[in-house]
Amino acid sequence: MAAGKPRKPTVLASIIAMIVAVLLGTSPATALADMQGVDMSNWQCGVDVYNMQADFIVVGTTWGTGQVNNNCLVSGVNTDANRMIAQAQASGKKFGLYHYAMGGNPEAEAQFFWRNTSNYWRHGIVALDWEMDDNPAWGNWDWVRRFMRECERLSGGVRPLLYTGPVAGTIPQDIRDRYGLWIAQYANMAPTGYQVNPWMLGAYGEAMRQYSGTGVVNTWSPIDLNIFRGEAWQWDLYANPTGGSTPPAAPAAPVQPSDPQPTPSTGGISHVMQWGETIWGLAVAYNAWPLSAWHTPSGDINRYYVGDVVTYGGGSTATPAPSTGVSKVLQWGDTVWDFATAHGYSVSRCTVPSGNINVYYVGDVVTCR
Repeated sequence: MAAGKPRKPTVLASIIAMIVAVLLGTSPATALADMQGVDMSNWQCGVDVYNMQADFIVVGTTWGTGQVNNNCLVSGVNTDANRMIAQAQASGKKFGLYHYAMGGNPEAEAQFFWRNTSNYWRHGIVALDWEMDDNPAWGNWDWVRRFMRECERLSGGVRPLLYTGPVAGTIPQDIRDRYGLWIAQYANMAPTGYQVNPWMLGAYGEAMRQYSGTGVVNTWSPIDLNIFRGEAWQWDLYANPTGGSTPPAAPAAPVQPSDPQPTPSTGGISHVMQWGETIWGLAVAYNAWPLSAWHTPSGDINRYYVGDVVTYGGGSTATPAPSTGVSKVLQWGDTVWDFATAHGYSVSRCTVPSGNINVYYVGDVVTCR
């Protein structure tokens, strides 16, 4: 086309140009496919995951080889993890699970992680939480290699993400090349909602960035906020490198304490909430069930604050189980824990086809005697 005088733009063209300019000026400088979500530790038991505004959740499931007991951690296992993951799946969220390294034998810690969570692998992302606190092996990258290799061996090829702090620059290249990075680094500690382009995003080539430890979401705060650099199908490939579809994971039963449990409470409890406490944690501590019998000033057991006086309105103790035993075909969402306690049994008196009370699937028959 020959060059000539510039054409005067039409009114329509001018309007379109103006709209595009506005959109470019306000659009975040990040991939539109990135996913926003949260991760939760053992002090966030009872959080309402189903109604949480998040694309994904990552739940702390195991610590060390079982030597930790606090909040909803029993013998190193988060007893609220099954509920959180079930709510995530029921509400269409992606999920993940992590193991907190405590610097013991790396193979033993990997085996503890696998033994208590194996039926979630290939359905959700798995990760190693590698931090300085309570970890005498901190700085020993060979510990990380051994843990990761054992996870791959046990799972037949699943490679966990590596979560760590801003020491990312010191991560050996062979670990960077083989495992996805989940890096925690904050611009500040000010409360914040989700950010589409957080500070230093992508600086370490990470798959996921935790950019706030003081995040605010609709059902809980403070909480860790994260951005995953990809879409749902890429999340699924981290979870299941072989690809293909798999049926939903059947929840595993939480590991139960070996010590005798207190007699269930039937009422008369009044408690002033302290920082980090949850209704779930109080129910466990007092053995006061069901959760619906607890009352908070807001009228919602998922909404309470430090200084609130919460009360327990009473419940009933379980009827002793008959000696003949009971059986059930497990359905989606069932847990051995729920079935056993509903019939007055401890989980130690139940059996499943795998022989491991923490590993069972939809269609399995559980029997308690």
